[in-house]
Amino acid sequence: MKSSKLIMGCLATLGLTAGASPVLADVDRDAIAERLKPAGQLCLQGEDCGTAAAPADDNGNDVADANGIDGGAIYNRVCMACHDTGAAGAPVRGDEGQWADRLDKGWDELLANSINGIGAMPARGGNPNLTDEEVAASTAYLLEPVMDVPDVAEEAPAEEAPVEEAPTEEAVTEEEAVEDEAVEEATTDEAAVTDDEPAWAGINGEAIYNQACMACHMTGAAGAPIRGNEGHWAERMEQGMETLYENSITGIGAMPPKGGHANLSDDEVRAATDYLVEPTR
Repeated sequence: MKSSKLIMGCLATLGLTAGASPVLADVDRDAIAERLKPAGQLCLQGEDCGTAAAPADDNGNDVADANGIDGGAIYNRVCMACHDTGAAGAPVRGDEGQWADRLDKGWDELLANSINGIGAMPARGGNPNLTDEEVAASTAYLLEPVMDVPDVAEEAPAEEAPVEEAPTEEAVTEEEAVEDEAVEEATTDEAAVTDDEPAWAGINGEAIYNQACMACHMTGAAGAPIRGNEGHWAERMEQGMETLYENSITGIGAMPPKGGHANLSDDEVRAATDYLVEPTR
C-alpha cells in the first residue's frame, strides 16, 4: 500500500514538471528593454526631442533648465557610474567631505574640469558628443547638493515655428520601407538565437556597453583596458571568458560591480562583456 502511494506521488510530480520550459530559453526582452531605458532623453543641439517632463530632484523640483536640457538625465547616463560609487577616486554626489576642497575652486573651474577632464575623468565624462551646455547642466546637477550652483540656463530668443509641409507620397513610401526593414532585422535577430547559444545571445551588448562601460573602456580611465587594444587585453584574455564575465559582474580594481549599474542583469553584463572583448577575442 505504501509503495503504491509512493509511485502515485512520483507520477504526479513528473506530470507537474514535464511541461516546464527551460529558463534560459525564455528571454523577457520587454523587461530587458525597460531596465535599459534611459532615465531621460538626451537632446542634442538641432534635434527635436519632444517635451517629455523632466525628473525631479530630492526636493521635488524639476532638474531641467529653461532650455530643456535635463542635467539629471545626462548625469544618470554619463556620470553616475563613478560619482555615485566613488570609482576611480571620483567624489561622490552629496558627500560634503569629498567636495569641500574642490568647492573652493569655484564654479567656473569645476565646470572647466568637467569639460576638459581631470585626473582619471576623461573630457566630458567620456562622451564627446555632449555640448558645453549639456555638460554644464549635468555638472550643476552633480554639485547641487553641496553648493549653490548658478543658473546655467540661457533664455533663447523665441523663434517663429516653421510651417510643416505635408509629406510627399515618395517620402511616405520611403518611411514605410525603413520601418519594414527595421522589423525584418529585429525578426532576424530573434531567429538567430538558437538552443546552442547562451541565454544572452539576443541581448544588445553594444547598447549596454555604450551606456555603462564606454566612458572608461574607450578612454582608459582608471587603468581600464581599452576596447580593441590587443596589448591591453592579451593577458586578460588568457584568463578565459568565465573569469572576465565574473570580473564584470562582481567588479575588479577600480571598476565597480556591473560598471556601477546595479540594475543590469548578469546576462546583460555578459552581453556587454562579449561586445567589449569582441575585437581581441
